[in-house]
Amino acid sequence: MRSQSWKGRTTAVALVASLALVAAACSSTNSSSTTTTSGKGSSSAIPQSAFSDHTGVTAGQIRVGNVSTLAIGGLFKGALVGTQAYFDYVNSTGGVDGRQIKVDSGDDGFSGAGNKQATQNAITNDFALVGSFSLQDNFGGLLLAQNPGMPDVSVALDSATNQLPNVFSAVPALGGWEEGVLQYYKQKFPNDVNAVGTIVSDQSSALKDWAGQKYVMQKVGFKVIYDPSVPVTQTDYTQNVIAMKNAGVKILFLDQLPENYAAAMLKNLQQQNFHPQVILGGANYSNSLVSAAGGPQAVDGAYFDQNTSLYLGQDASSIPAVTLFNKWVQTADPGFKTDLFTLYGWLSAELFTQALRNAGTDPSRGSVLEALSKITDFSGNNISTPANPAGKSLSNCYLIGEIQNGQYQRVDDPPINSPTHGYRCDYKYIAPPGS
Repeated sequence: MRSQSWKGRTTAVALVASLALVAAACSSTNSSSTTTTSGKGSSSAIPQSAFSDHTGVTAGQIRVGNVSTLAIGGLFKGALVGTQAYFDYVNSTGGVDGRQIKVDSGDDGFSGAGNKQATQNAITNDFALVGSFSLQDNFGGLLLAQNPGMPDVSVALDSATNQLPNVFSAVPALGGWEEGVLQYYKQKFPNDVNAVGTIVSDQSSALKDWAGQKYVMQKVGFKVIYDPSVPVTQTDYTQNVIAMKNAGVKILFLDQLPENYAAAMLKNLQQQNFHPQVILGGANYSNSLVSAAGGPQAVDGAYFDQNTSLYLGQDASSIPAVTLFNKWVQTADPGFKTDLFTLYGWLSAELFTQALRNAGTDPSRGSVLEALSKITDFSGNNISTPANPAGKSLSNCYLIGEIQNGQYQRVDDPPINSPTHGYRCDYKYIAPPGS
């Protein structure tokens, strides 16, 4: 499902969610993983001047910028909190080569002009951009293209920005889908695949994203019979539910809806006594979804897939990085409700720190870019599936789960202590033609 309306928050986060973690494919019977490359960071693309550029670096600290949307009720505050949380952790251990990492926050106000200005401020004053998250990142991306010596370690939504050689993502966005996820559902629900429903935001980026994922779905053998676009301001889906019921939808993909909108849809399904098989995803993995939807009776039996661990805490006993993540998020902002964007900020900061440690004791923007161009395997210590930041590619690994008694549970996944660290790794990632 690619519906992106946002109650109280605003439009496009669902698009974000759609990038938010494309599930990958990795099966318990196949421990290998593969990646699809869509562009590369390259040391040859680094301007020579960047190797003498120490902007934001002193003997005792390194300043980095974070440009995220903090307006609209703190839309992507999680990206800032996650970034700050990881650096708080690093600083508590003495920093990097004796330097503390400080974050300069820039709120783009959910505007292109704001994003461009905040990005320019970071280029002027900070060593690098880290953990930024905004639906307006294409505006800042224009400046990053003009300043190829400025490192940006963030999850970029804009495809052109994502392909820049000085932009590195812990979760690269490729615009397709992991085949293994769809093959799993095809085998699990063989009588439903010919009647797929979803809803798409009427935003150009969301429509483009859905087109790519629909291509993969049809290639695997699903038939989409209902996928209208709706205004991003829509918060009631009653008429859509009635239309889906009349059309004969049997399986409903809500995997890109943020929690509050997925909850509204689930409520409407209950109200209309319509019960297709529901598929959730990384965008609506939330501690609030079940209660917001009206309780377990509205959500139990829904399946979900994502290319992260159950980082909200369910995997804490088996994946130490989950415990570390939640501890330091609450240290950075006590009581904060962790979301996917928080994890993005954390992973971005961790990726940057790894490169900074490899850049030498006198780091320059150029030496960090060079270090980033050599990181080809990154998973945040298994809190997410492997990615290749330098090659701008994802692995084919994911997990499958089901909500049972109001709780997120893994199902049909290999053990976390297996070679694939609890992720399935089968089939491959499919990108649409021309992506």
